[in-house]
Amino acid sequence: MHQSGQRLQQQVPTAWHWHGRAVKIVDGSGVSMPDTEANQQAYPQPGSQAPGLGFPGARLVVVWSLACGAVLAAAVGRIKGQQTSETMLFHGLHTHLERDAVILADRFYCSYWEIALLRGQGSDIVMRLHQRRQVDFQYGWRLGREDHVVSWSKPKRPAWMDEATYAELPATIDIRELRVRVPQRGFRTRVIFVATTLLDAQVYPKEELAGLYRARWHAELDLRSIKQTLQMDVLRCKTPAMVRKEIWGHLLVYNLLRAAMAQAALGHRMVPRQVSLQGARQTLTAFYSQLAQVSPSRREGLIQIVLRAIASHRVGTRPDRYEPRACKRRPKPYPLLRVPRQHARARLATAA
Repeated sequence: MHQSGQRLQQQVPTAWHWHGRAVKIVDGSGVSMPDTEANQQAYPQPGSQAPGLGFPGARLVVVWSLACGAVLAAAVGRIKGQQTSETMLFHGLHTHLERDAVILADRFYCSYWEIALLRGQGSDIVMRLHQRRQVDFQYGWRLGREDHVVSWSKPKRPAWMDEATYAELPATIDIRELRVRVPQRGFRTRVIFVATTLLDAQVYPKEELAGLYRARWHAELDLRSIKQTLQMDVLRCKTPAMVRKEIWGHLLVYNLLRAAMAQAALGHRMVPRQVSLQGARQTLTAFYSQLAQVSPSRREGLIQIVLRAIASHRVGTRPDRYEPRACKRRPKPYPLLRVPRQHARARLATAA
């Protein structure tokens, strides 16, 4: 799966990059799976759920390409226990990040440790500032209105970090902090603080950094495509080994769809983010039998027809769209299961 994403990323034209640099988005999510003893051992259910009433769950951390939408790297882990957080899983994916990349993430990843480790391998970051960090624009090196550079000092060594790695990290790192005000009506968030290691205000103006952070929302859309469109939200396999295969299989199919979308976009003067993933999936499904049976002499012509059809499914331009965070469809009027299913069945048998 990783190879398919990296291969597609290497073929991305420079024009699709941001300031000539590849932007990688990182985000995490969770998936559910059947309640079997083997799955519970490998991926225990949340502690808030009573035994026999919950489902095993796995944490998933994914790195996407902003340009083409492909999954470049992914890690799967438990949702509870020591060193099972999103950031710990992301540490294992650092080797898949090339030098000179720009890492785009939400404020959960905005810590001294994450930034210092990424800077150590040549990557820059653009992240929402963590809510525990206070901002005072009266201090630091002023770059503009509500835009300055400050130094973050190295905290004490955390328990998960070895002494050698801690000693290699710098005593301070320079961070550019800026306040972004959201004027659009209907948006929940009105003010956002962004932290970045891109310190040159002439090369990277405040407005462009704000626009780049706004593009982080593509991670949410890509997760929705993987979990809802490709139906990976609730897995079906009953053993941990098959669960992992099921996850990698979904991500591989997603990357293959993204490759077809990128090829269609490249041939029709578009960018991949303008092409509908659902439309691409439906098109390839419709042409599957023809592609499998076409003769070699006619295959190239059919492929061009398929790519033209994929490019015709465009995503509407809706930059300021907003919706209430509520579901219209009502749930089925059944009560929740309060005891393990076998106990509930025994009660029914006794009552009868």
